[in-house]
Amino acid sequence: IRGMPRMSTNATYFTSVLPDLQSPKRNKSGLIQMRHLVKYILQLIILVCSVLLGVFYPQSAHAELKKVHFLIPGGAGGGWDSTARGVGQALANSKLVKRVSYQNMSGGGGGRAIANLINTARRHQNTLMINSTPFIIRSLQKIFTYTFQDLTPIAAVISDYGVLAVSRNSKLVSWSDTLGQFHKDPTQLAIGGGSGRGSLDHLVVAQIFQVAGADPKEIRYIPYDAGGKAMAGLLSGETQVLSTGLGEALEQHRAGQIRILAITSEKRSPAIPNVPTFTELGYPAVFLNWRGFFGPPNLSEKKVNMYNQILEKMFKTAEWESIRKRNGWQNQHIAGQKFQEFLKQQEIQVAQLMRSLDFLK
Repeated sequence: IRGMPRMSTNATYFTSVLPDLQSPKRNKSGLIQMRHLVKYILQLIILVCSVLLGVFYPQSAHAELKKVHFLIPGGAGGGWDSTARGVGQALANSKLVKRVSYQNMSGGGGGRAIANLINTARRHQNTLMINSTPFIIRSLQKIFTYTFQDLTPIAAVISDYGVLAVSRNSKLVSWSDTLGQFHKDPTQLAIGGGSGRGSLDHLVVAQIFQVAGADPKEIRYIPYDAGGKAMAGLLSGETQVLSTGLGEALEQHRAGQIRILAITSEKRSPAIPNVPTFTELGYPAVFLNWRGFFGPPNLSEKKVNMYNQILEKMFKTAEWESIRKRNGWQNQHIAGQKFQEFLKQQEIQVAQLMRSLDFLK
């Protein structure tokens, strides 16, 4: 074929991408031999297809994230458990992560899992540990020998308000009834929570009673290892009131097994629009609990950014929105360095609250 144009600059670039692409050979008369022409065209087709695949299916950050292992510092059924598994489910179902796995490691109010992540950091480069406000509380109380600064803060993902709930057959119909029972005889009002004495669930209910003019030291608080066991204690009658997060109580509330008396938000939650806030009842007790993820110590900035890119994409998926609504959570994505600064500020705020309740000297 006479007059066939020579390869352009772009063609030269393609040749560098596919080294085997050779210009078709010509015979002595300058004509391209047919078999070389066919081979040349096939090479061009393969090259163009490869380029198009690279354009329409680029290698993004999440393609490098083949697996995530979630370390959960408490038992099944609690807020940590539901959040880690909810995030994992959303990541897997939306194809952002190829494989997710979970490990519940109870003990020491979460301290066992934290120590494990620190002491075996090299083996946990693909591990995210879920935690929340209790990490700050127990570090301030010196229950933990570690603080959040001994790990790599990745991101906060959701926030959850506190609630007080009773079983469906309880004689305590309202918060007013509950407060009246407490004033009558605090020893007859057992209040359960899915964390230890002086920790989050205890701190929230103590704040509520303090705002109501009661002495939080008189609260008969029954600690359980994780929210699932605390819920079982309420349903069995072992306790009369449960202090927990909205996400942990919502399913049982919707099923009619328990009744949420009030919530520690400033405004009513869309998830439970018929439940009043403590503030509107005349007791301005507001408390918001964040939940987020931590990596092992000295995790690379590149890996932290990769995790946050994945989480940012997850927040936009229908899979995540369904899980979030089901649990009554609010999105709260605070990433990387901003998360680190957020934790420092909360440490100061929580310490002030704990001192006002005599939970911290």
